[in-house]
Amino acid sequence: MSTLSRLVHYRWAVPVLAELHRGQGGRFVNLTHTLGVSRESLRRTLAFLADTGLIDRNPGHGHPLRPEYLLTIEGKRLGEPSVALTDLLVELELEDVGLRKWSLPILAVLNRECRYSELRAALPGMSNRALALALKDLATAGLVSRTVTTDYPPATLYGATGTGRRLAQAAERLQNAGMTSLP
Repeated sequence: MSTLSRLVHYRWAVPVLAELHRGQGGRFVNLTHTLGVSRESLRRTLAFLADTGLIDRNPGHGHPLRPEYLLTIEGKRLGEPSVALTDLLVELELEDVGLRKWSLPILAVLNRECRYSELRAALPGMSNRALALALKDLATAGLVSRTVTTDYPPATLYGATGTGRRLAQAAERLQNAGMTSLP
């Protein structure tokens, strides 16, 4: 599984990395309020980020029951690309669809037009249903175009739109920064 796929498996991983980068760390309560995430979702995301070595708890800061979370050296490599990606999603008003599990990996693959089967081959571990639903959501958001050729038999080609390519470039920067960071 690619670095990008592993990272966006948790919807809040990229926004948490961005907030920790912006604030040079953060507290659990502040992260829940700033991001609007539920406590349980944030707890799972923080556990994932800690397990992958991207963040550390700093129990010595402030009250011991409210530890601060800090980016590790590996996490700092992902900080700036995470901020750029989340800022772009906010600017385009696409946080909902852009932070879904498979949206960014699909856009990263669609740097050129390809068929459904090529997409499936490029994204191992993704079910047919998940791919079909994600393509439908991305097309509705205007990030992916769907073209049916006039050949016989007809073929369906998917490609990123201009906005989709902007998001794909931001996702690729995150992927490239994460290649050295995630195990």
